[in-house]
Amino acid sequence: MTTLPKLSVNINKIATLRNARGGDVPNVLNTALDCERFGAQGITVHPRPDERHIRYSDVRELAPKVTTEFNIEGYPSGDFMELVMEANPTQVTLVPDPPGVLTSNAGWNTKDQGAFLKDIITHLKNKGIRTSLFLDPDPTMVESAAETGTDRIELYTESYAKGYASGSKEQAIASYMATASAASAAGLAINAGHDLDLNNLNYFAKNIPQLAEVSIGHALISDALYYGLENTIQMYRLQLSDLS
Repeated sequence: MTTLPKLSVNINKIATLRNARGGDVPNVLNTALDCERFGAQGITVHPRPDERHIRYSDVRELAPKVTTEFNIEGYPSGDFMELVMEANPTQVTLVPDPPGVLTSNAGWNTKDQGAFLKDIITHLKNKGIRTSLFLDPDPTMVESAAETGTDRIELYTESYAKGYASGSKEQAIASYMATASAASAAGLAINAGHDLDLNNLNYFAKNIPQLAEVSIGHALISDALYYGLENTIQMYRLQLSDLS
């Protein structure tokens, strides 16, 4: 029986809303626990150096309370590595974000940065933390990604989402299918994230049978404004379960 992809809810936007007003409303921890109660199979956070949404203190508060998979994304700076080694999450997703970038916008060049990544990943795996590398849909990067020792790759799905929206879904998915096949052949599990939503998620999951997990934040939290958080999480879970 094929294992269905897991849904990890990125709660950065909850922290953005809280920070816009100050105080503690909405409460990040309570929202994370509600997401789990409503069916999320993981919680994702992406703390950035300026703490404009998720704060390092949020990560420390969440770490002992999240009972599903806890996934921390970010660039492996010294402060970030110190944080994740303390928090000891299920998974760390390494993202090549320069400081101050609005959102993740590119995958790693594993050919050029492989040695750097291998050292980082060795530290994480010695701690027992599963690792994933944010990767563009480029099969030529897979072999060097595998050589870093990572457990997984996370496919950066912005170009897929744009192609799907423009009506070119078959063309948009092709490079992702090729990259996923190469990664699977290299022994790597497949995650995905960025601009996945209720319109494009099911087609992506149907065409990437190796998919283990998706991380979704902006679209899911936006949909929750209309449908409610519990209903929205179930709607996304349905997109990942109806793969026939």
